[in-house]
Amino acid sequence: MYVIIIIILVVVLLIAAIFINAVQQNRQRLEAERRTELAKQRTVVDETENVLSACMQMPISSRLIGILHKRMANALRVIDSLASTRDIKQRIESSEQAAATALENNVGDNAEFALPDNDKTIIQYIQAVKKLRILLRSEHSKGQIDTKMFSEEDKQLERLQLKVNVETLIKRGRTAQSTNMLGSARQYYEKAKLALENQTVQDEYTSSKLATLNSWLHEIQSDLKSVNEKDRARKQEEERDELDELFAPKKKW
Repeated sequence: MYVIIIIILVVVLLIAAIFINAVQQNRQRLEAERRTELAKQRTVVDETENVLSACMQMPISSRLIGILHKRMANALRVIDSLASTRDIKQRIESSEQAAATALENNVGDNAEFALPDNDKTIIQYIQAVKKLRILLRSEHSKGQIDTKMFSEEDKQLERLQLKVNVETLIKRGRTAQSTNMLGSARQYYEKAKLALENQTVQDEYTSSKLATLNSWLHEIQSDLKSVNEKDRARKQEEERDELDELFAPKKKW
């Protein structure tokens, strides 16, 4: 009798131990998932804040600014559900207000495009535009914005990306041309021209830049032709001097 009771107790203890262990493992798993999700959403917040900071110097619509603030508010709400603090709640409220204001105003891209002065800033500018397009695509895939809005904003960013690319090439071409590096200048201008010609929709910007680039390329072609003619004339003169020296009467000593 006692043996049976002991066996039953041992079995109960084993089952209890297995159950407790399973509960602990489940808690650990949930905690690990919570930490992973927190890290993920904090990355989203940091990433969005960095892009918003870069957008302050970029000619983009207020609607896109609103999309970014809404993205950050959504991430902050997830963080609040996992680790609520007063600071998080205040940031949610601030982001929601900023998103509502930007989306309600819906101011288009009216700012004149200006290329940053130094190459480091230009690189950051290009990276910011690319990142904006990635974030916009991500929000569309999650159903946060409709297809019409996504298409309109993505086209604007595509045009901005084109302008940065073309203006950078033009800037480098003008620098090369001013230092008589005509071959390099021509390569920069031809790359910019190709980028413009590859656009399916032509507008005032592309037409104006294509006309300017064609003018500069014609100017370079004329300069190169003039340089080649001068080189040929100089070589002919050198050859003539060598022939004159060869057939000149020998001096008698």
